[in-house]
Amino acid sequence: MSKGLDSAASFNDRMADVRNNALGGLVDADLERETAKMQALQVRQQLAYQAISMSNNSAQNILMLFR
Repeated sequence: MSKGLDSAASFNDRMADVRNNALGGLVDADLERETAKMQALQVRQQLAYQAISMSNNSAQNILMLFR
């Protein structure tokens, strides 16, 4: 009976370790994915600012031609 309880306790400990490792891997994967999404959004934002800046400069250059 004692061996059976020890065996069950050992099995439960190993299962808890496996579960914790699996959850850690999922959290790391989610963080990496979210970081990649955030970086992509930041690049899009920077490109949008540059496009607006270029557009404003072009409009100002055209106005200077008419002066």
